[in-house]
Amino acid sequence: MVSLDDAVLARMEKGGKRYEILVDPTMVDDFKEDPESIDLNHFLAMDEVFHDARGGERPTSDAIESVFGTQDIRTISVTILSKGSIQLTTVQRKAMVERMRQQIVHEIHTQAVDPKTKSPHPKTRIELALEESRYSVDPFKRLEDQVKDAIDKLKPMIPLSFESIRMAFRVPGSAYGSASRILRPYMQKEQWLENGSWAAVIECPAGMKADIITQVMRQSSDTEVKEL
Repeated sequence: MVSLDDAVLARMEKGGKRYEILVDPTMVDDFKEDPESIDLNHFLAMDEVFHDARGGERPTSDAIESVFGTQDIRTISVTILSKGSIQLTTVQRKAMVERMRQQIVHEIHTQAVDPKTKSPHPKTRIELALEESRYSVDPFKRLEDQVKDAIDKLKPMIPLSFESIRMAFRVPGSAYGSASRILRPYMQKEQWLENGSWAAVIECPAGMKADIITQVMRQSSDTEVKEL
């Protein structure tokens, strides 16, 4: 379960009464899209409904049945999130916005390169450009959607190229396990060589080149890498 310190209030009002649940803010969007795919043990801080969660005031079973037509906490959560709102303290909102901002910057840093240098833009440059563009980070909107919106804002300000590169790795067999876990998400093909080494060809965003090579080389300094 999400801890009480990290949970936020989802609140709905009906008949002059509040109905509140404590939820993981990072999972709200996914829960709204597909409630059945979310483990309630991870989503809810407590599988209970409150009139006042902070004060511990709970509605009666009859009141819950009257308002929601069920005692099922998943169904109740769907109703509260669809008809109500998320209540954040100033500190919670600031922390969530900053966390999301850093994720957006990281995604752009790893996905895009400067078309002139073929290298990723420094994170500081991306952060400053985002600030200058006055891009407004939404702590609840999907990361993928915000990255796309942020890129649209940044393109007139800094050159961004979203190129993919292909690389071939030859890794000693002893490092296969750790190296394959790193490369697997980008794998195009793999094979074992007669000398016992493992070879793999991957395709990844150009901005991730240096990071992936560094990670694999840490597993074995005898790794050979070639850009295709």
